[in-house]
Amino acid sequence: MRLFLDHDVYAITAQFLKDLRHDVVTAGELGHAQTDDSELLRIARNDDRLLVTRDRDFGRLVFVYRAGSGVIYLRLNPTNLSAVHEELKRVLETYSESELKEAFVVVETGRHRFRNVAELES
Repeated sequence: MRLFLDHDVYAITAQFLKDLRHDVVTAGELGHAQTDDSELLRIARNDDRLLVTRDRDFGRLVFVYRAGSGVIYLRLNPTNLSAVHEELKRVLETYSESELKEAFVVVETGRHRFRNVAELES
């Protein structure tokens, strides 16, 4: 899958995704370490990538302001890193890229919540 990682995603998570053979680009690599959230969503959408973040403010952008979709929000910290990585792997294996591009997915220890944003707009 084509993934765009927000600047707050751990480098170890980026490497984990690369090791799973996903096409990973980070905001920092593209010079967007200080770019605001709505612009990051636009960049991800324009580059046909899913946005992966640890920033819960993206939920507000997606659900309140309808600023886009295709967001994977990681409820992640150093103490639950391995468990969240395993759940993230499960999400990426369970859903197609096209399904994820229409969704907001919260990934946490041992579970995830998938919300199809396109269905909310109908």
